[in-house]
Amino acid sequence: MVAKTFTVEEGWEYMKNNGILKLIRILEGLSEPSFTIAESMMLYTTVYNMCNQHPRPDNSEKVYKKYQEVFEEYIISKVLPSIKEKHGEIMLMELVKRWVNHKVMIRWLSRFFEYLSRSYLVKKLDFSSLEELGVTRFRNLVYLEVGRNAIDVVITLINKEREGQQIDRGLLKNVSDFFIEIGSECINCYEMDFEALMLQDTSEYYSRKASKWIVEDSCPDYMLKAEECLKRERDRVSHYMHPSTEKKLVEKVQHELLMVKSKQLLEKECSGFCALLREEKVEDLSRMYRLYHEIPQGLENIASIYKEHITGEGTALVKEAEDAATNQDASKVGVQEQVLIRKITKLLDKNVAQVKDLFSNHTLFNKALKEAFEVFCNKAVAGRSSAELLAASCDNILHKGGNESDEDIEEKLEKVVKLLAFIYDKDIFAEFYRKKLARRLLFERGANEDHEKSILSKLKQQFGGLFTSKMEGMVTDIILAREYQTKLVEYLCSNSNANPGIDFSVTVLTSGFWPTYKSFNLSLPTEMAKCVQVFKDFYDTQTKHRRLTWIYSLGTCNINAKFETKTIELIVSTYQAAALLLFNSSDRLSFSEIRTQLNLTDDDLVRLLHSLSCAKYKILKKEPNTKTISPTDNFEFNYKFTDKMRRIKIPVPPVDERKKVIEEVDKDRRYTIDAAIVRIMKSRKVLELQKLVIECVEQLSNMFKPDIKLIKRQIEDLITRDYLERDQDNPSMFKYLA
Repeated sequence: MVAKTFTVEEGWEYMKNNGILKLIRILEGLSEPSFTIAESMMLYTTVYNMCNQHPRPDNSEKVYKKYQEVFEEYIISKVLPSIKEKHGEIMLMELVKRWVNHKVMIRWLSRFFEYLSRSYLVKKLDFSSLEELGVTRFRNLVYLEVGRNAIDVVITLINKEREGQQIDRGLLKNVSDFFIEIGSECINCYEMDFEALMLQDTSEYYSRKASKWIVEDSCPDYMLKAEECLKRERDRVSHYMHPSTEKKLVEKVQHELLMVKSKQLLEKECSGFCALLREEKVEDLSRMYRLYHEIPQGLENIASIYKEHITGEGTALVKEAEDAATNQDASKVGVQEQVLIRKITKLLDKNVAQVKDLFSNHTLFNKALKEAFEVFCNKAVAGRSSAELLAASCDNILHKGGNESDEDIEEKLEKVVKLLAFIYDKDIFAEFYRKKLARRLLFERGANEDHEKSILSKLKQQFGGLFTSKMEGMVTDIILAREYQTKLVEYLCSNSNANPGIDFSVTVLTSGFWPTYKSFNLSLPTEMAKCVQVFKDFYDTQTKHRRLTWIYSLGTCNINAKFETKTIELIVSTYQAAALLLFNSSDRLSFSEIRTQLNLTDDDLVRLLHSLSCAKYKILKKEPNTKTISPTDNFEFNYKFTDKMRRIKIPVPPVDERKKVIEEVDKDRRYTIDAAIVRIMKSRKVLELQKLVIECVEQLSNMFKPDIKLIKRQIEDLITRDYLERDQDNPSMFKYLA
């Protein structure tokens, strides 16, 4: 096919008159029919012929420039003046209208000049496509001229909407799309121009609002406004901004309303975070969490205040108990301590529920709760450590005679175990608990074995098997002791000659499980000594590999005392019983005679005789009749003693074992630290002092908070015992000696 011969100018004249001017008239809204298929084909053919004149001059570049000039002439003559003569919202409408028309123009002209794309532009990699060229012309001639003004108008309309006025959201959506479409691969007009200015204005707008609201509004009202603002900004983005703007816009609002004013908002005197906690404003607290949870590090300040709040409440409870203990007599100190434990348990329940329900069990709030409780749960009350108080609380719960249901007891035990998690010196708790457990098991004062096993199971689950191994051994011993007692009864029935003539029972304990008790060579009366011998003979029939050590201080006796008025059953300790039985063969005994016959120390004998002659029940008469026991005193059985009860229990003044328990724990700690150091060094072989101390603290912290000085002292001790040695070149480096 031979192209029709004419000049480019002649061809362009045809394109202008039959294509370009007609298209402009259509865009300007004049009455003009659309292009037919034949017209479109003729215009395409004309472009083809202009580019392929014989003898094949290269006219494509010339035609490409003509194509570019079409846009420039139209924009300069028609589009730009029309936009610039308008203002405000009307200007935006005109801009959107002209951009829509311009896209139509690009679409039609791209069809007419499509041959350029297929034959010419495909070879010119540095030239813009026909569509890109049309967009570039509009961007360079219109957007660069009126874009900033359009952005200012859009921001003004957004602020009007923020103030509650109605605006044309559809128009803003179209303008937003225009900012996106007018950009290129290199230039992001929406993000770099519109979004940047809009976000800056948003910051300034909400900064002004925050400064006003923080003064005028309470904390809950301020948060309501902040929440509503965030909701509206998200809604705003969904209606007329690009989705990528939402995160940036929300962050700006959060920063100005919540982060900048965080301290003032949270610490408002009558409505801040602490006030909301005190008044249990659930809805407001939940809103605060929701608002700040969305912000990176937004919850840190709240969690810090939460920690201080709990610490303050708990410390106040401890101080209240301390003051009450100081102002009351010693007999009521224990009651106050139990009240304190109940109050702290109640405080824990309340705050655990808050963390779960209000703060979604967030790690920061759980950490704040833990650290806060660690502060006041490790304070002493009336000289007694929190570990000792918890052990006493368990003992109180497990005591016999309570009217509480099994479920209530289980719940209380569960709470005590939870409190124990905050105590540093868990080994002190374990030792005091073991002492009290021993008394419950041996004197049958415990609620029941199921509860004893239950709390041991809870402790084991929480702190490991090593923590409860001795206690579990104690419970097992009591169960086995019952079996021994059954066998003893059978033995006595089958060996009538062995029967001592009085009822007795013996509890066999494993020394490694039970607390350490003083063992005396008490000289027993004949009746009691025979019981001991009978049990030894019986026990030898059961085992040949164990040695019995008798702890008479743990024994109790029921004896019948015949007074002038009536016979009264006396429940006494083994020592008291031994002393009273001496008066079966003697009417009058001196202090020294009793001491010689029983083989007791002066201190123990003083306590014993005081309980029988100077306390509530005066079973013995003392000469002289004073309130104290002295080595020159004489004693005789008080036949005239009487009491309305037929059965009475005569207590022995208690011995304060607290000091002994602490000493035992301190001694055990040294062994535990030694074991940890050796264990670490055995695996590491060579280790620096600082790292050794850190690892040792980490290993031991689940049982107690080790003293750094004690660790270093034990390291030195292990060196003298040839477990470790210092490096000759580096004194802070230690080597393990196998």
